[in-house]
Amino acid sequence: MPGADLPGAFWTGWIAVLTVGSLIGLGWLVHSVYFAADAPQQDAEGEAEPVWDGNLREGAQPPPLWWFWLLFGSLVVSVLYLMLYPGLGSYAGALQWSQGGRLQESMAEFEAEFGGVRRLVAEASLATLQADLELMASAQRIYDRNCAACHGYDARGQAQRFPNLTDAEWQWGGSPAAIEQSIRQGRQAAMVGWLPVLGEAGVRQLAHYTQQLGRGAAAAHPAKAQYDQFCAACHGAEGDGNPILGAPSLKDDVALYGNSLDAIEASIASGRNGLMPPFGERLDDTQIRLLVALLTQETTG
Repeated sequence: MPGADLPGAFWTGWIAVLTVGSLIGLGWLVHSVYFAADAPQQDAEGEAEPVWDGNLREGAQPPPLWWFWLLFGSLVVSVLYLMLYPGLGSYAGALQWSQGGRLQESMAEFEAEFGGVRRLVAEASLATLQADLELMASAQRIYDRNCAACHGYDARGQAQRFPNLTDAEWQWGGSPAAIEQSIRQGRQAAMVGWLPVLGEAGVRQLAHYTQQLGRGAAAAHPAKAQYDQFCAACHGAEGDGNPILGAPSLKDDVALYGNSLDAIEASIASGRNGLMPPFGERLDDTQIRLLVALLTQETTG
């Protein structure tokens, strides 16, 4: 793929001219320093410059000879390199090497070594993948590098900010398809704060009501109307939640930010805007599928 990464003939031509010109200039510099005539130079008025010890003139002492060999060796290596590898514009070199060609070779080698395993991961059922200890060990390493910083190495969440991935409660759905979508696209929570609307007393009253939903909150509760007006659209009339919207159930004891009355008040008053970044561009299809197999195994294990 000679010149595949270059914009066009104009720039490839300029690269060739500059490269050759630089080599010629360096060669001329070496020649002028080491092989110039030894005759005394005259200044502008025709007077000869003073000479000491036969050939020593002011400002004309040549550099050490090892400099010459170093520069000469560099010139030889540069010329040989330009003959063998790309460097003179679109000239591909005698070895026909290119970055694009090397990349294709590497991809072919990778496919030859891992293609079978990748096809197995893509085509096998999650149960088959989960039964393969070596694949699950690979999945655990992927998890440790990309997920453990937030969800913990045991996947049980931490700091009341990152959810537990080992239980059956998934805010955005715990099906393999939903988990894969969460990994690929990320998730952005969007619960608004209701303090400006409800006031502090209204927030506390609504927090008390939502805390009682799992215990059969009475329909006569004074905050029932507020819940129906502000919360039911996302969390459901009975508080069962809606994974499509990322609205968690309010009837169980699983609460990411805590289920104490104070924690619930904080959520209602200020809202919650948790963010999980997308990994679709960081991880390939094989890695994502292995993660899904690992996480569904954690959930059902």
